[in-house]
Amino acid sequence: MGRTTKSGAEGFTLIELLIVVVIIGILAAIAIPQFTSTKEKAFDAAAQSDIRNLMTAEEAYFFNHQAYAAIAVAAGGAGDLDGDGTPDFQASTNVALTVTAYLDGYQITAKHASSPNTWCVNSSAANASGAVGQIIEATSC
Repeated sequence: MGRTTKSGAEGFTLIELLIVVVIIGILAAIAIPQFTSTKEKAFDAAAQSDIRNLMTAEEAYFFNHQAYAAIAVAAGGAGDLDGDGTPDFQASTNVALTVTAYLDGYQITAKHASSPNTWCVNSSAANASGAVGQIIEATSC
């Protein structure tokens, strides 16, 4: 491609430049939605990871107190399950969590501020409407 003029200077024609611009536009149209989807998956992964970490903290609390703790953790905040002033759990940035305690278990709900999805897990067989012990979308808890 390219063209040599009488003076020996090389350059691209307008058509060649337009074709390159169109190809870049097509690639951008494909890449931007993929990037958005990947960001949402990362936000959901942070919420699910926080649920797993809070499940561990709840089980440790149960081991010491023979009961589960009900708590709400603000986005990026710390959770003090036993009230001793020392955080037992640290939420990720922009992830808010809520724990509902039952006699036989708990339900944890998590939501990342930048994701439309809410996630939950229910360890209480008597109070679960979905799968017990599995992190699922909150509409099924």
